[in-house]
Amino acid sequence: MVIGRRRSVVSSESRPERRVPRVVRTEEEWRRILTPEQFRITRCKGTEPAFSGAYWDHHEPGVYCCACCGLPLFDSGTKFDSGTGWPSFFAPIAPEHIATQEDRSWWMVRTEVLCAGCDAHLGHVFPDGPPPTGLRYCINSAALRFEPASKRESQ
Repeated sequence: MVIGRRRSVVSSESRPERRVPRVVRTEEEWRRILTPEQFRITRCKGTEPAFSGAYWDHHEPGVYCCACCGLPLFDSGTKFDSGTGWPSFFAPIAPEHIATQEDRSWWMVRTEVLCAGCDAHLGHVFPDGPPPTGLRYCINSAALRFEPASKRESQ
């Protein structure tokens, strides 16, 4: 699956370019690995209904990873209650782990957020978040897999 041109949230002029390992699979492989809901959201650019996902009201310390390839995306310390019904974060765990592209679906212009490791559709980013970034990464729970801090510390 190839997604059009991508650009990083952070300009490459302001940080050294770092490579993220790429995960490339066929549509059939993704269908075998993912649940139907995860496939619909991450590979077909779907959206789960507000207040329905596993992580919109989740507060445990840890890291939210890509449900498709496992790349760490967001730390729980950047999660906040946006009142939207989707998990919201003010910054990714590392700028190079996220890619963005313009999304003109639904008769509006938004910025789509993608996993830089596998091009999974994660959600969208909006300029109405809290300090220090002023950004709100509005992410589908089905696009995420949570790793508790206790599990990560024991590894």
